[in-house]
Amino acid sequence: MDIKANLEAVKKSFKNPQCQLIAVSKTKPVELLMQAYDAGIRDFGENKVQEIQEKQPKMPDDVRWHMIGHLQRNKVKYIASFVHLIHGVDSFKLLKEIEKQGKKVGRKIPVLLQMHIAEEESKFGFDKKELEEMLADPEFRQLEHVSVRGLMGMATFTENEDQIRKEFKGLKSLFEELKTKDLPDFVELEELSMGMSGDYLIAQEEGSTMVRIGSAIFGARNY
Repeated sequence: MDIKANLEAVKKSFKNPQCQLIAVSKTKPVELLMQAYDAGIRDFGENKVQEIQEKQPKMPDDVRWHMIGHLQRNKVKYIASFVHLIHGVDSFKLLKEIEKQGKKVGRKIPVLLQMHIAEEESKFGFDKKELEEMLADPEFRQLEHVSVRGLMGMATFTENEDQIRKEFKGLKSLFEELKTKDLPDFVELEELSMGMSGDYLIAQEEGSTMVRIGSAIFGARNY
């Protein structure tokens, strides 16, 4: 497998060259990650804490680790000191745990708030009402060890491009709406993480700043 060629093909296809590419390296061995690293990739996405923990010491220090999977509260402490961005903050309870662990390690941990935009029950995330309740909560305004960088959402897994586009459009519209609100200083809405191997081009057309691509770079997943 020619990872460098795969990366070049993916980047060539981008509708927005400014959009950041997160190479989703879950289940892949460090040798393959190093091939992507040698081809210029610095942002790697993993969906299991244990895998990030195992790979992080084996990879160069300038790698930026993205936690893209569903994160359990009891696992936050294992990545708090080095994680570059947690994509899937889907509850206030999880955000408060990240705050607690950020305080322990003395850093502000960057996060994205995950919105439930798909018509699938299996996907995680806030709905709009839950998000508004959290943002209005006095406890939210007191957070000091998190930095909310934007929103993340995963579209329905479907061949129907109109539906995918509608879901991404809705997330972009919420993102723009939030920018008009009076939010605390630790909320800097810069990133809109939407789009994966199957739908990243639609996501880019709808305003994504960050796409998570695995199989188009590394081939099918290893289970």
